[in-house]
Amino acid sequence: MKDSKILIADDDETLCYLLKEELVNEGYFVTTVYDGKDAIESLKKNNYDILLLDLEMREVHGEKVLNFVNENHPSTQIIVLTAKSDMRTAIDCIKHGAYDFITKPYEFGQLCVTIERALEHRNLIIKNKILSAKLDKSFDSAIIGESESIKNILSLAQKAAKSNSNILLEGETGTGKELFAEFIHKQSAKSNKPFVAINCASLPDQLIESELFGYEKGAFTDAKSSKQGLVEIANGGTLFLDEIGELSLSLQPKLLRFLENGEFRRIGGISNLSSTVRVIGATNKNLTEEAELKKFRRD
Repeated sequence: MKDSKILIADDDETLCYLLKEELVNEGYFVTTVYDGKDAIESLKKNNYDILLLDLEMREVHGEKVLNFVNENHPSTQIIVLTAKSDMRTAIDCIKHGAYDFITKPYEFGQLCVTIERALEHRNLIIKNKILSAKLDKSFDSAIIGESESIKNILSLAQKAAKSNSNILLEGETGTGKELFAEFIHKQSAKSNKPFVAINCASLPDQLIESELFGYEKGAFTDAKSSKQGLVEIANGGTLFLDEIGELSLSLQPKLLRFLENGEFRRIGGISNLSSTVRVIGATNKNLTEEAELKKFRRD
C-alpha cells in the first residue's frame, strides 16, 4: 500500500537518513525525527499510518511515545525497532500496543513485509469502525419480526449481551446466526471494540490456527515476520467462530485452553500471550451428538 505516511523516530540520524531514502524509493511518504519529544510534537500535527519507533531515545523514552500514539492515534500501527533482542521487551511492546517488534540489524525486505502487514491490519481496524457505525445506524431494523419466537430470541440475546460469558448459537444454515452474534456484540459493553468473524469450515487446520493465534517469524517457510492472530486483533471485543463444529480434534484443545484462561501461544512461539475477548460460536450441528460420535470434545 504505497503512498502511506510513515514516521521514523530514532536517535541514529544515519540510520534515519538511509531508511528514509529506501522507503521513499518504495513509494512511501516519510518523515524523520531524532528524539521522543519531537516524535510526539509531529504526531500532534500529523496523522501517520505507520510509526517506526526506537525505544532508547534521548529526552523522551520510546515507551512514552508508544503510549501517546495508543491514546491519540489508535489506528496508527507501531513497529518497534530496537537493538534489544530479549522476548520480554517484545512482549511488553505488544502489550502496550505495538503491532510488531524487529531487532537491529534487520533486513530491509523483512521490514517492508512487516509494514505492508501492519497497513493491512490498520485497514481492518478502520473497516471495523465503519462497520460499527453502519451497525449503529441500521441494526435496529436488521432483525425484523413481531412473532413471540423472535421477541423471545431477542430478549435472550439482550440478556446474553449483559454477561461476559462465551456463547454458542445453534441453528440451521441461513437462519442468521452471525446477525444475532453482531446484535449481541452491539448490545454489550464491548460494542466499541472489534467484532471479528471467521468461518472455521473455510480454511484447512494449519491456516485456521495461524489465523486464530498468529505466528512468530520463522515458524514456517513463508513466515518472514511475526503476525497477530484474530484473538489479538479482537482483544476487548468479540470473536465470532462460525461453523465451530468443523474444528478438528487437534485444534479443539488449543481453543479450549484459550476459552478457559484467555492464554494462547502463536505458532512457533515460546511464550504465552493473553487476550480478553468474548467468543461466540455458531453451528448447524448438534454438538452433543457430535461428542457422542467422538467428533467434538465434551468439554
